[in-house]
Order: sequence, then C-alpha cells, then structure tokens
Amino acid sequence: MLKNKQLYLLLCLILFISVITPAKQTSAAGTITISVEDLNVREGPGLSYKVIEKVQKNKQFTLVKEQGDWYQIKLSSGKNGWVANWLVSKKETATTSKATSQNGTITGNNVRVRTGAGTSYQVVGSLNKGDTVEVLEQNGNWLKINARIGKGWISKDYVQTNKAQTAATKSGKVTASNLNVRSTPALNGKVLGKLAKGTTVTIHSEKTGWVEITFNGQRAWVSSEFVSSQSTTTSTTPSTPTTNTTGVSGKVTATSLNVRSKGDLSGQVVGNVSKGQSFKILEEANNWVKIEYKTGKTGWVASWYIEKSTSTSSSSDSVKNSTLTIDNNGTNIRSSASLNASVIARADAGQTFSIVKIHNDWYEIKLANGKSGFVAGWIVSVSSGVPQVEKNNSSSDLKNKKILIDPGHGGRDSGTIGAQGSLEKQLTLKTGQLLYNKLKARGANVLLTRSNDQYVSLATRVSMAHYQNADAFISIHFDSINDRTVRGMTSYYYHSYQKDLAQTVHKATIAQTKMKDRGVRQGNYHVIRENRQDAILLELGYLSNPTEEMLVKTSQYQDQVTNGIVQGLNNYFN
Repeated sequence: MLKNKQLYLLLCLILFISVITPAKQTSAAGTITISVEDLNVREGPGLSYKVIEKVQKNKQFTLVKEQGDWYQIKLSSGKNGWVANWLVSKKETATTSKATSQNGTITGNNVRVRTGAGTSYQVVGSLNKGDTVEVLEQNGNWLKINARIGKGWISKDYVQTNKAQTAATKSGKVTASNLNVRSTPALNGKVLGKLAKGTTVTIHSEKTGWVEITFNGQRAWVSSEFVSSQSTTTSTTPSTPTTNTTGVSGKVTATSLNVRSKGDLSGQVVGNVSKGQSFKILEEANNWVKIEYKTGKTGWVASWYIEKSTSTSSSSDSVKNSTLTIDNNGTNIRSSASLNASVIARADAGQTFSIVKIHNDWYEIKLANGKSGFVAGWIVSVSSGVPQVEKNNSSSDLKNKKILIDPGHGGRDSGTIGAQGSLEKQLTLKTGQLLYNKLKARGANVLLTRSNDQYVSLATRVSMAHYQNADAFISIHFDSINDRTVRGMTSYYYHSYQKDLAQTVHKATIAQTKMKDRGVRQGNYHVIRENRQDAILLELGYLSNPTEEMLVKTSQYQDQVTNGIVQGLNNYFN
C-alpha cells in the first residue's frame, strides 16, 4: 500500500513539473515594452479604431498576435487591445536554428524584408508574390533570406520552400535610347548601366512594369515599357495626325514610348512613338490615353509621358457648348472681367451657365435674360474639356499665411511600401519639399514638420501646429490597399471647421491632376483629430496600384499635385 502511495506521489510530481515547465517555443511570440508616455490602446489594428485604454512608458505586456504595423497585447484587465509597433519594443522568445540552404517562393504581395527577426526591426525593402529567395536560416517564425534586394528577414508565413527550378527565358529588344538598368525593379533602384536602342536582352522573369534581364553577367531590371518581347519589331514613324476634333492633343515626353492594345501595362505592345511627336487624344481612362499612332491604327499610352495641350482655336471655339457651375452661394456676376466692375447679378451654388468666352482668369457667361455677365474663374467648376482658369497674381492671398506642411512618416516609420518598392516616407518628403518651395514663392510663411528622413511622433506634429498657430496644416500621404486596382485621391478632415479647407484643396488638386476623385471624407487620424487648427490629411494616390505608383513618382505629377494644393490654399484664403 505504501509503495503504491509513493508511486502515485511520484507520478503527480512528474505531472506538476511538466505543467510548470513550458515547452521550448519556436513561434515569434514574446513581450513588448511601451516606449512612449500615454500610449493609446485601440480596439483594432489602425488609427481609426476607438481608444479603449492608455498605457504608460516602460510597461510590459504579453504579445498575442501581429497584423501589419500593429501588435495585439493582453491588458491587465484581461482584455486584448492593439498598439502601434513603432511606439513599442519587442523581445523575441524564439530560438534560432540554422536552416539547410534551400529555395523558396514568396506567396504574398508587399512582404516586408527587415534587418532582424521581428517586426520591430527596420524595413529594408519588400518582395512580391512569385519572387524567389534563398533561405539561409530560421529564427522562430522568421527566415533569413537572400533575395534580389539583398539579405534580410521575412515571416515564414509568406514563403513556400521548394526545390530550385530553372525559369524559362525569352528574348526582348530595347526600344528606348540609353535605357537605365537597375539593381531592383523600382525607379529608386541603383543604376548599374545603360542599354542602347535595339539591344537584344534575355528576359528571365517579369514583375508589374519591370523585366529581369542578364546584364554584365548578373541579374538586373529594366522597365518593361521600353522592352518589346516580340521576335521582330519594325520602327515606323507615325504619320501626321488628323485634325484634332476633340480640341486636346498630346506630345510624347519620353524618348521612346510603347503603344499598347489596352490601357494597362499588361496590354500587348502594338507600336512605338518617339519624343516630341504629337497625336490626337481620342479617349482617357485610368491615367492612360488612347491615340491614333498611325493612320487608321489606335492604341493606348501612359498619360504621364504625354504633355496635353488644347488646340490653337479661339477661346470662343474651345468653350463652345460648354457650361460652368457656381461653387458658392451669393457669387457675384459682374459687368466686365474685373473685381472693380459693377455687380449685375448674383448666383447660388449649383447654378449652371453657358460659357461664351474666356477672358484671362474670368469666364463670360450667358444669363437667363440673354445678356452676358462675367464670373471669376477660380470660384466655379467647368465641364470636361474646358480649361480651368486660375487667378492671376494671387500671391497676396497667401502672403504671410503660416502654413505647416507635414510629410507623413519618416525615420523608422517607412509608411506603406509600393507595389514596386517605393517607400511612402520618401515620396511624402519629396512632395512636401516641392510644396514648401512653391508656397514660399507665393509669399507664405511655410514650415515643415520634418525636412529629412527622421521620425517625428504624431503628437509632436500636432504640437507644432498649435505652437506656430498655423493658418493651415497639410499632412501629405500616399495610400495602399490589398486590391491593386484601386486608385485615386482622397482628402480627410475630422472637425467640422476643417471641412471647408479639405473641400477647397481637394477640388483644386483634382482639377490639376485629373486623378480619380475618391471624395472628401471624415477621417479619424491623430494629426487632424487632435488638431485645433485648420488641418487636413491628403492621400495623393495609391502606391499599391503599380500604374499609379509609377505616375505619382513622375516630376509631371509632382508638379501638378503641388500646383493643385497651392491653388486650393489660395482659393481658401481668398
């Protein structure tokens, strides 16, 4: 009996030890430590979710799971909440193991590559579905890989290991003069050299907008826009375009530009046009224009390589059968094109009038009584095909206005990563600096929340607006979503007193860029929600859309979008 009792106690002891001694984990679970004071804990993984609690600096919590740039943690109350990963530090509990060198294929898009095994490490680039990698070692749920962008760490959830396969190759011919060869499939990739027009290349793989080739014995990337994979290509000079019946023509700004069967980079190359050639624009869709590139043959070209211009017909011909719409109630209609002219009528928002002629920055319109009147062009909207005029010599409206420009993200916070690897933080800074210079030229007192690649907290950005008593706070961002077909521009406000600024800037910017209009919305973002000033947040295009990513990086778009913001601010303060 005693012997059985001792055996029973021994078994209980073994069971007790097995319970209190955790098994060795290989997952990426761990603990996080709060890095800032009064950190908001939210209901979900995003700034738009409700704050359910605040936690203090240096407090530690158990990590439950990760999603994007957010950690779900277990609070002392037993509830779960979400915190931004750039405001905390994470301690991994996983063990490291060497992995037998093998190949893998990326199974997701925009998979971030980091300097270490965890989301707290800096992002150094991204990979997309179908990219191949060499797996070097494993640390819990993370793999160290060697890829086209170099070595780094990625989540193993996005890698399917496989045996190395030899990819089928095909040849292509360069259609542009001095085509840049880059180290990565992105416009910010290092230039390794140049290829002359007519050079034949071996194509190993394709990625939206780019093809992988062999260059000087190594793999490299060139824009697919300037490589024809057809076995034979003949260079033809398009004939003189027919008379432009639409009133809009376009001039090619690229050295050599492919004409495609449809308005998309996946469209078949059906022809080629050269820099300086002008064509009739037949149709526009999704940042592509349809042209007649030779007699009886039409195709599509990227609009960001086309400089549009109206025909040389008289102003009365160019506005024939066109209308304008009044934007504001009580708009003055005058006897001539001058602010000093007498007011002969007033119109309210939504009223439409036929346009007779354009006089500098004024429209001559036809009134209900059959007489003519004049309305300022910068306070109305016009129908498609009519030039949207801007107010001349308008610097006085911005003079001495204190405007704080907020280039989103920066430093350890890279923001979204585009389909082709663009970093949002770099693009917002580029746009912000260009906008800064243009507003300065208009006489505004302009400030930047950051002027280089540094991290600035959201609270600090808002504090700057309050301390400077800014007349306007403009936060610049670029959007991203899993659906790569989504495109366009969205403007956000939070408080009702910010709505007018958002609507005015949005309207002017859409008019300049011709982007898809996604509207003006109320957005629960810290920099506008906590801001007592007139503050707005602009999403100036989708980096997740490969075509739009290429567009927003062009100097032409950057010029247009900043012109639109300047004009919008000018209209707002007028």
